[in-house]
Amino acid sequence: MFSNGSHGGGRGGGLAAAAVVAAAVLVSGCGTAANSGSDTGGTRSTGSASSADGKNAGGGSAAPGSTTPSATPSAETLPLAGKVVVLDPGHNPTNYQHTAQINRLVDIGTNRKECDTTGTETDSGYPEATYTLDVSRRTRAILVARGAKVVLTQNGDRPYGPCVDERARIGNAAHADAALSIHADGAPAGARGFHVIAPKSLHAGGADTRKIAAPSLLLATTLRAHFKAATGEPFADYLGGGKGLMVRDDLGGLNLSTVPKVFIECGNMRNAQDAASLTSAGWRQRAAQGIADGLTAFLQGSPAGPADGKR
Repeated sequence: MFSNGSHGGGRGGGLAAAAVVAAAVLVSGCGTAANSGSDTGGTRSTGSASSADGKNAGGGSAAPGSTTPSATPSAETLPLAGKVVVLDPGHNPTNYQHTAQINRLVDIGTNRKECDTTGTETDSGYPEATYTLDVSRRTRAILVARGAKVVLTQNGDRPYGPCVDERARIGNAAHADAALSIHADGAPAGARGFHVIAPKSLHAGGADTRKIAAPSLLLATTLRAHFKAATGEPFADYLGGGKGLMVRDDLGGLNLSTVPKVFIECGNMRNAQDAASLTSAGWRQRAAQGIADGLTAFLQGSPAGPADGKR
């Protein structure tokens, strides 16, 4: 995402148990992106976890009448059971092939803006759209292992888009408990850091964010804390007073949302230090972990995070 707004420590509650489940999923080889060293992204996860096989830890059969603890929690006891999360990978890897379609104007509630853009890229040519899709898939694998239903607005399966207004509608139609657009910025090369964007409370035209503004701000500050803790990425030093937080009313994906929703700009692709992180598969896994932990803390009602939560 371009910076000019042209687009559209301790963990709470069940995170410890969820980490066991996530580890089980990854070790079982279920095809998530998390165990991939590829910079081109991973495959989707089924989110399944094997149950106990009826044998004790020593490998023998359990004694008659004894109860063998389950290897993993049941689906009903997973920390995010019953929760719906919508992940919105910013842009689309093939938007550049459909400039006429993505340049058309759509209603964002308070104004009209382009359907979508191509996004930015690092100086070496690593596209933002490739980054956002990879991190979204990695985040999905962790959340599914914790019991959540995860919907992606696009999974590299569309020729372009979706447009920013449709991205909002997908979250609304899913009745998401939380929605997140994942981006990386294209600020000047000397600028560094990440920031989270929450919707401004407004009621104008087709936009009405009055009910979601407060929970979205809570989601933003919770996500900000956990992302920083997981990645070590500093708050952006080029906007928002260095607090890593912006409140805006010019993004259709936020203006048209009826569910708590925020954007995250995970770093500046034009900054050499940030670019080195964004192009690293290992760092992207940590980014996905921080995002998943922030969403989990918000959904469990334990927003206090391990990083400075000052606004």
